Amino acid sequence: MAQPQHSFFDWIGEHLFSCPFRAHFGFDCPGCGLQRSVLALFRGDLMASFKFYPATIPLIFVIVFTIVHLKVDFKFGAQLIKIVFASVAVIILINYIYKIYTHQLI
Repeated sequence: MAQPQHSFFDWIGEHLFSCPFRAHFGFDCPGCGLQRSVLALFRGDLMASFKFYPATIPLIFVIVFTIVHLKVDFKFGAQLIKIVFASVAVIILINYIYKIYTHQLI
C-alpha cells in the first residue's frame, strides 16, 4: 500500500522548535507563533500567517528593505526602516498583550 505524499512544508511543520520560554514559564513568549506564521506564509496562506503572528509580513518587509537599502542607499531609507521597525515592535507588543489577556480569561 502506498504511503501518502508529504510535502517539505509538512515535514517542517512537524519539526518546529519548541519555545524554551513557554516550556519553562508555562506561557507564550512575544515570539511564539512566528515559526508557524512563516510556514503559513510559505504555503501561501496570508490569513493564517496573520493569525499566528501579525508582525510577520511587516518584519519580512523591513528585513528585505534593509538589505536592499544597504545596496541602493535610498534617500529616506534609514528613516523608513526606523519607522517600520518601531511599528513592528508595537504590533508585537499589542499582539503579546492580547494573547496574555485572552489566555488568562480561558
